[in-house]
Amino acid sequence: MALHTFHTPGPVELEVKVPTGDIEVETVDGDESTVEVTGNEKLVEQTTVELVGNRLVVELRSKFGRGITISIGDINIVGSPVRIRARVPHSSRAELSTAAADMELRGRFAALEAKTASGDLSVEGEVEGNADVKTVSGDVRLRSVGGDLRAQTVSGDVTSASVGGDVTAKSVSGDVRIDSKREGRVTVQSVSGDIEVGVTAGTNLDVDAGSVSGDLSSEVALGSDIGNIGGDGPTLVVRGKTVSGDFKVFRAA
Repeated sequence: MALHTFHTPGPVELEVKVPTGDIEVETVDGDESTVEVTGNEKLVEQTTVELVGNRLVVELRSKFGRGITISIGDINIVGSPVRIRARVPHSSRAELSTAAADMELRGRFAALEAKTASGDLSVEGEVEGNADVKTVSGDVRLRSVGGDLRAQTVSGDVTSASVGGDVTAKSVSGDVRIDSKREGRVTVQSVSGDIEVGVTAGTNLDVDAGSVSGDLSSEVALGSDIGNIGGDGPTLVVRGKTVSGDFKVFRAA
């Protein structure tokens, strides 16, 4: 095990690049950041933890190369499992890249960018700004996103309790669900997956959606209905397309 401690009087930009294992990040009070690395002794030694300015970088550098590169449809896996436990100040940014590691975040983050294959992403807390996530064979579960949500998944579901900004999501063999949306724009495309959008009370709704072999349903009056658009409340624009999936708009609790 290796434990690294840094004096960080303000939020940091946390960057984690490991191939497999587990990543846990928690935001805390105080002016200190800690990173604990566990696993195979040789791999722990090859994992560097550096603070440069306000950038806290955690990266596994093996004899096969530095770190990993992950993109949808192009995955390069290097190394074996390591476990990362990071504690950073509230309102830090998180940028996480992994091939086959589960990622669990708790607390309050300024922004989030995550790429994973064969691993789940769970955020129990708040992303104050934008969240940008890409997964292959992994589910994404977010509680609250204050800014925009951009998600791209293959064989994984995307769920978020609430999103303050716009939503742009593409899914193959996975469902997309937003529990509560008040205003802005939602643009979702899904193949072999369902789309569900919850609309808060008092919101004007403008919907244009289609499904090749699925059902379309709405508990909320659509934009073409008389009196729906033009009220005092905000307007939510929803654009969705599904293939072999259902599209549903429902009343948010």
